[in-house]
Amino acid sequence: MDIFLNGKMVPHEQAMVPFDDAGLQHAVGLFETFQCFHGRVFRLTQHLERLRTSAIQLGLLRELHLDPLAQAVEQTIEHNQLDRARIRLTLTAGAASMLRASENTETSGGGGGTLMIVPTPATAYDPAYFERGVRVLIAPAGANPFDQLAGHKSLSYWGRLRTLRQAAAAGAGEAIWMNISNHIASGAISNVFLVRDGVLFTPIARGEEQEGAMPAPVLPGVTRAAVMELAREMNVEVRTQMLSIHDLLDADEAFLTNSGWQVLPISHVEQKEIGEGGAGELTRALRTRLLELIEAETAGGE
Repeated sequence: MDIFLNGKMVPHEQAMVPFDDAGLQHAVGLFETFQCFHGRVFRLTQHLERLRTSAIQLGLLRELHLDPLAQAVEQTIEHNQLDRARIRLTLTAGAASMLRASENTETSGGGGGTLMIVPTPATAYDPAYFERGVRVLIAPAGANPFDQLAGHKSLSYWGRLRTLRQAAAAGAGEAIWMNISNHIASGAISNVFLVRDGVLFTPIARGEEQEGAMPAPVLPGVTRAAVMELAREMNVEVRTQMLSIHDLLDADEAFLTNSGWQVLPISHVEQKEIGEGGAGELTRALRTRLLELIEAETAGGE
C-alpha cells in the first residue's frame, strides 16, 4: 500500500523522513490510529478534533485545519482502494530546531511539519477472543497527571509499549496503568471500563476534570466516548470517577476499549477472575451496539 507523505502518495518502500525530523530526534509529534470500514473511517472528525486539541495545547502548532487532513485520509483510502484497514496518521514538528521557537504556526495538512498517513491491513481477530476476554497485568509504571504529555497521543509512547510487551511476555493482553495517587488510569493502549450493580464506571479523562482538580492523565478515547453514548441510550448509568484497584477486582464485569478492539472483555486481573471470567451481559450488549453503530455510520447510514 502507498503512503501519504506531505501531500503526495509515495510507495511504501520509498517513504522517508529527514534524519533531523523532530519526531525522530525528540519524539515531538502526535498520532492518531483509526479503523476504516467500507472505505470510511469511523468517527474521523472526532479523531482529528482530538489531534487538533493536543497540537494546540502542547504547542506543536497554533492552529490545525481539519478539512485538508480529512481529505488527505480520504485520498489515502481511495488511492489504495481500501475497504477495511487500520490507518495511522502521524504529525511531527518536521526538521525544526528545539532550541528556538517554531516558525510553523499553522498547518492545513503538514505545513512546515511532517504529515504521514500509513494504511495497513486491519487485524483479524477470532470472534471467540471477544467472548473469552483477556488477562491484564498491573503495570509497574505510573501515569503522572503532572506530565504535560499525559492524556495525549504523543510520539513518546515507549513506556506504554514496554509495559504492553511485558504483559504479552507473561501471557496477558494488556497492562493497566495506575496514576500516582494509585487510582486506575487506563490500559497501555486502551481505556478501561468496569460494571458494578448495573452501573458503568470509567476513569476521568483529560478535559473531564472538575475545576481545580488534579489533571487527568487519561486519553479521552473516541471509542470510549461512543461506548458511553451507547450506554446512556440504553438507560445505563455512566459515571466518570476515580477508581481504585479494588473497584476493578470487585467488578461484575470489566472491559477495554480502543479503535482496534472496539470492546474487549477483561477475564482476569493477574490471577483474580472478574465476574464469570469472560464477557458479561452488558459488555456483550455494548460491543454489539457499537458494531451496529460502526456499520451504520460507515456503510452509508448516518
